[in-house]
Amino acid sequence: MRRILALTASLLFTLLSTAAVSFAQGKEGVHLAEPAYAKWGRLAMTETRKRYPDAQIVDYLHVGRVNKSTDVAEETFKLWLNRNGRELGVFVRITFEIKTDRVLLVRFQEISQ
Repeated sequence: MRRILALTASLLFTLLSTAAVSFAQGKEGVHLAEPAYAKWGRLAMTETRKRYPDAQIVDYLHVGRVNKSTDVAEETFKLWLNRNGRELGVFVRITFEIKTDRVLLVRFQEISQ
């Protein structure tokens, strides 16, 4: 039951964290626009869950995007995990082709608090 609750909270957090910070008012009402980095954030969380299956993601931050070249970019996220009652910070860097969105590399770097 506790694991189901944790997964539900994580899913809700993912949905809320990917909601846009800007609104557009139209005839149909208010619309939320998904930020450009949202799909990379979902991938960062998915890959983090694979790498740390015994941990729960408790916080998420989009650090930023760097264009490595005209063809390749890197999105960086900072995730805080709770593993066995201890907090663990992890930078997740996703390198990908800009035109095709093909993932070239996913790197993890553990950090101290």
